[in-house]
Formats: sequence, structure tokens, C-alpha cells
Amino acid sequence: MIEIDTEKENKAIAQEYKELLRISYQTLTDEDKKLIRKAFDVAVDAHKDQRRKSGEAYIFHPIAVAKIVASEIGLGATSIAAALLHDVVEDTLMTVQDIERLFNPKVAQLVEGLTKISMVQKDLNASIQAENFRKMILTLNDDVRVILIKLADRLHNMQTMDSMQEDKQTKIASETLYIYAPLAHRLGLYNIKTKLEDLGLKYTEPVIYNEIVSKIKETKEEQDAYIKDISDVLKTALDAEGIDYIIKGRPKSIYSIRRKMKAQNVSFDEVYDKFALRIVYKSTPHEEKFLAWKIYSIVTDYYRPSPSRLRDWISSPKSTGYEALHITVMGPKGRWVEVQVRSERMDEIAEKGYAAHYKYKNGATEENELDAWLNLLKEALESSETNAVDFVEDFKMNLYSKEIFVFTPKGEIKSLPKGATSLDFAFSIHSEIGIRTRGTRVNGKLVPLNFELKSGDQIEVITSQHQKPTANWLDYVTTSRAKTKIKNVLNENTKKIGEEGKELLTRKLKHLKITLNESVVNELVNFFKLKTSLDLFYRVGIGAIENQQLKDYAAQKSNTFINFFKNKIKRSTSSTADEDIHRPIISSNYDLLVFGKEHDKLDYKLSPCCNPIPGDDVFGFVTINEGIKVHKKDCPNAIGMQSNYAYRIMTAKWIDSSQEEFKAIINITGMDVLGLTNQLTKVISNNMHVNIQSISLSTDAGIFHGQVAVIVQNNTILKKMINNIKKIDGIDKVTRVYKT
Repeated sequence: MIEIDTEKENKAIAQEYKELLRISYQTLTDEDKKLIRKAFDVAVDAHKDQRRKSGEAYIFHPIAVAKIVASEIGLGATSIAAALLHDVVEDTLMTVQDIERLFNPKVAQLVEGLTKISMVQKDLNASIQAENFRKMILTLNDDVRVILIKLADRLHNMQTMDSMQEDKQTKIASETLYIYAPLAHRLGLYNIKTKLEDLGLKYTEPVIYNEIVSKIKETKEEQDAYIKDISDVLKTALDAEGIDYIIKGRPKSIYSIRRKMKAQNVSFDEVYDKFALRIVYKSTPHEEKFLAWKIYSIVTDYYRPSPSRLRDWISSPKSTGYEALHITVMGPKGRWVEVQVRSERMDEIAEKGYAAHYKYKNGATEENELDAWLNLLKEALESSETNAVDFVEDFKMNLYSKEIFVFTPKGEIKSLPKGATSLDFAFSIHSEIGIRTRGTRVNGKLVPLNFELKSGDQIEVITSQHQKPTANWLDYVTTSRAKTKIKNVLNENTKKIGEEGKELLTRKLKHLKITLNESVVNELVNFFKLKTSLDLFYRVGIGAIENQQLKDYAAQKSNTFINFFKNKIKRSTSSTADEDIHRPIISSNYDLLVFGKEHDKLDYKLSPCCNPIPGDDVFGFVTINEGIKVHKKDCPNAIGMQSNYAYRIMTAKWIDSSQEEFKAIINITGMDVLGLTNQLTKVISNNMHVNIQSISLSTDAGIFHGQVAVIVQNNTILKKMINNIKKIDGIDKVTRVYKT
């Protein structure tokens, strides 16, 4: 047993507390200090017998969370106290009432919100984690600070995850990438978002994470020198203009480099804007915009800008409240560099999001974008009847979406997610307008309801009192607000028809001498192969279930006894045939993949969404109807599955692939050099254990495109072949296509 030096530990705790007071973002009043001190004392006492998995005293965790709340988010004494107390109700005998008595209703409300998030009841029909997220998002109704403290809690948990089991690390990291990082992004906490993303990658794709980290270290000196060259040039020019500023170099986050490598199918060296410069200037509110454009003109005097990559978020701030000018310029040695221009106020809002917004709001009553977003969210929460996973998917879709800016007929500006349609716009004005939309005009021209909007479009909505949403409308919209409203209207309609259908069904069954009760409803649902009683009543209501079908049910019901024996005989004779039908497609693969710690050999299917082949890193996912599906670890759907359905994930690995062959598709691009086709086929056919199944080659204005389908035994052979193709003169890119 490890001996604990109590004195040393107590000194460390006291030191952490001093550090917390020092970094508190606002100047604390004596009253604030008393509140924080009391919360600290109560938390120390409540957690005194607890230790974390790493072995350290548990109290270090709430202090660390409070430090993040104070320094990175910039919240005040109430939130710092709530952060110190965030685990006491869940982990100790203390109640919310005790906290209210000892402190005040606000601290108690925040702690209760944080406790609600943690205490999740298992819902058998939906993912536990999705239900957890749903409950967490519901707390936004009470106080957004609950979520901000929860984000700080998650960040510290991610920073101290090394002592956990690997499967738990993957699950927590997947949840973080799936919902917490997008939430931090939406609340304008870019520092926290970046840290959560990088740590998420560290545990979901450790090999790639470590490769990028080591590459960044290798090139750090060269990049620092490059940034210094540009900074020196700009400093001279900015000083000459008498501007008060600081210049910071800002390397791109590990996660964003990985995302670029994946999206553009490029290597680390080919990611062109791995770093940026940030110019933060001092300014009065009146001169902010003028100075930003003055700095822009100085930067572009020395370095040529890319016109397509100018982002002006000063004239039209993002809905998170983010303001800045982003200019991408051609630096020395032909490299693109992003230059971000922000005032000190903009910089603080970018770093601290929500809290800084309110600091600079100065009691203004107009609704800022964050408040507007929270109100939309509350509206969705109040009327949402979808299951937890759909809800979280819809919600998440609106967290990370890029924005477009469009205009109403009166010239008011509206921000919508990229990909939004003209019907989404109608719902963004008001849900009643959305429901009554008959048509839309974009820039004066009549367009379909699913017309995708672009920045700068002006939209007019044509409404009618007689218009009602149809099920097709769900395909015409992308925003969760519109989807939720349409679903609610459709559900109300379905329920109304269902009630009429139930009465009709009762009368029809009465004629057949059957009384409608719960067991009859269940029998009818099974008889018509439906899912719920509402489906049954709705179908009767719209006339989709005819009298003859009900007579068939009544006849079958009276012959149940005879049918029982018939089915028994039928089942025994047809069981062999059934087995053949339901046998997995890849029954001869049992020796290739093993599952779980015991290396069990189980039936499985390879998932078509990522098309894994032997040698790929994979995992098993237990589906409801199709048994185990095998996915690649970097499958686009992996994060969502590991986050929402962690309890269905099985570890899997390949053990023997010498008996099987697999199809892989390779895309090849390059310059149309003489004899390239001949060389290409020669290289592929010279590779041992590779058979060409199909090959299609084309050239267009000197550019060569090829797609080759090959049959290989495993990943190693495929990689070797790809490397050999890359060596051919004129070849530019060789990539494997995962979706066939």
C-alpha cells in the first residue's frame, strides 16, 4: 500500500487554493472571497476520504475545475463556488438543501443542475449516453452556467485520463468529440474546444495523434523562424503607424491538422496553413472597425492576399459572438499564412465566449446572438418528442455548422447554418410562418422549398392559412428547429386521426364479436406487422386497414389452437431451410476476426460504410437486427457509435487472413506521361498476391485519372502496392476508396 504524506498533500491543496484566488478573472470582493473560501472548506471536508483512480486526493479535481471556470471561462464567484461543490451531492451525504442553507439558492441551483446531469436513469429503448446529453442540454433551460461548469469538469477529466482502462478512455474521448467539443465551440469557448478536440484525438486515434505531435516538434524551430520573419516586417510597419498591438504566433491544433489531412487526403507536409499570426490591437469602441481595416491594408501592402479567403466577422459577427478579420496571405517561400486581426475586446470574447459577452454588454437590453440561440434551443426542448439519439443528432448538427448570412425582404440580416433551405428560413422567422409556407422567392425568383440558400440571398416567404406541413417537408429542411416543428405538427395530426381510428376499430371489432382491449391491440399490432398501437389506430383512421383484413384476423384468432400445431409441424420441417437463409454471408471468415478479451470467434458482417479489410484497425458493433457489424476505427460513424452506444462496442482484431481475399478500390491521379498506363498495369501485376478485377483510365487536358479494383489478401500487401504505384514518374496521388 502506498504511504501518503498528509502534510505534503495539505500544503499542495492550500497552494492550489491560493492559485485559484490569484487567477480569478474578475476582481473579487471580500464577499466573493468569503463565498469561495466557504465552498472550498465544505468541499475539502466532504471529499476528505475520497481518492481518484490515480491515487491523488479527490479534492484536487473540484479545485482544478474551479480554476478552469475562473481563468478560461471567466465566470464569477457563484460559479467558482458551484464548481468547487459540483460533486458533493452526488458523491457524499450532503444534499442540495444543505447547500442552499449553507450558501444561497443560486449556488444550490447550479449544483443541482450539475448533479442532474450525472444521475442518469437507464432508458432501455434509447442510448444511455444520448439520454445523458439530452438531460444535460435540458439544464440550459435553468442556467447556461451549468453547461459551462460541466465543460470545465469534462476538460479536467480528459486531462487526467491516463490511469483509466483503454476502453473507458475511448468511450469518454468519443463522447467528448461527439458533443462536448461542439458545445464548447457553440458557446464561443475556442480554447476549451481546441483542448477537448486534441485530447479526444489522443485517445481515439493515439498513433495518428503521436505522429502529428512529433512532426510538429520536428518542424517547430523552422516554423518559429518563419513566423518571426513575417512578424518583424509587420512590426516595423505597424509601429510606424503608431498602433498599440501585440503579435502572437498560433500553431494550428493537432485535431484540425488531422481533420485537414483526412478531408483533403493529404500528408502532414501537404497541409499548407499549419500556423497563423494573430494581431491583437488596443482600441476605443468607436475606432475598432477603422483600425481593423487599417491593419488589413498594412498586412496586404507587404503580402499578397487570397481574395477568396478573406473572412470579415467584424461587419457580420458569427452567432457565437466571434468577431475578427481573417486574411490568408502568400508569405515567403510561397507558403500561405493566415493573419487574424482582433481588438482586445474581440480577443477576450473569442477566448472566453459567454462570460466576456456579458462583461461587454453593459446592461444593453437588445438580445445578442447567444441569447437568441439559447431561446431557440429552449423552444426545441419544450416541444421535442423525438427519441434521445435523434434529438442529440439534430442538436449536434446545429452546433458545428458553418454560417451563411441572408436578408429578409426589409433588409434585416439573418444567420443560418450552411446548407439551410428557403423553408428553414421561413421557420427561422417564426414557426407559424414556417407551418403556413406555401412558396418562397429568392432574389425575386420563385424557388422550390428545398432550395439551398447562399450568403447574400434575399428571401420572401409566401404563406397561406390553408397550408399544412407534409411528411416530405422533413426532407426539405436541415435545421433542428424546423424539423422539430414539422414533426410536432405531423404528430398532432397523427394523434387526432389515431383517436378517430380507435373509435372506428372498436365498432368494427364489435361486429366481429371481439372486444378491443390491450391484448387484442397487441395481437393486431403483431398481425399487421406494425410497431405501436398509434400506428394501428392511424392506419384504421385513414382507411389503410380494410374490413376483410380484420375478418382475416378474427378467423385466425378463432383458429389459434389449430394454428399452434400447424406452426409446430411447419417449424420442424423448415428449420434446415431457414438456417441456410439466415446463415451469415461471410461464414468462411470465422478464423479471421476474433472478438473481446477471450478472442471469441463469432459471426459478423463487414460494414459497407467503411469497407474494412484484414489488417485495418477495427471494432465490432452489436446491431439490433443484423448481428455484429465490423467497422474501421476511423470510420466516419465510429465517434457517434462509441459515444451513444458504448455498451454495444466489442473489441476486435484480425488473427489470420491467409485464406481470404478482399476487394479494394484505388483512385490514382497524375500527369498524362507517355507510357504511364503500361507502367501502371505492369507495377500492379508484378505485385505478388494481387489480382486486377477492373481498371478504368481517362485523361483530360494532360491530367490522368484512374480507378483500379484489385483483389488482395490483406492491408500489408495493399500498402506495398500503393507505395510502388506512388514511385511511378508522373503519379501525383494514390488513395484507397472506402465506400464502394
